[in-house]
Amino acid sequence: MSMRSVLAPPALRDRGQVTIEFLGMTPTIIVTLIALWQVVLVGYTFTLAGNAADEAVRQATAAEPGARQGACEAAGLKHLSEAWRSGASVTCGGSGSGFITADVRMEVPILFPGTLSFPFPVRGHAGAVEEAD
Repeated sequence: MSMRSVLAPPALRDRGQVTIEFLGMTPTIIVTLIALWQVVLVGYTFTLAGNAADEAVRQATAAEPGARQGACEAAGLKHLSEAWRSGASVTCGGSGSGFITADVRMEVPILFPGTLSFPFPVRGHAGAVEEAD
């Protein structure tokens, strides 16, 4: 070690330290951002499933009993983009007492909608009373 480096001011001895620390933290920052994005996708899928179930049951209550499933499914899938619609299923049913239910099942995408999905589905459920004539 030379006498010059020992006597150099601290600012000169620490030159590049911030760059090295930032490069060391970059993978952690990227992994954190990816994890946050995935949490956003899970939450958005829950929101879409709930909204699709609400739309489906609303249409099913106004439809004739024979056309109920078709109207329900069309309304549930209507506002979903192709990336979300490909893994979605809509089922409507009723107990015969005038109460109609709609169940929507959607897949949670991994990082990008329309690509791979997690093996667990997200479900949305809604119910409404059948409209009277």
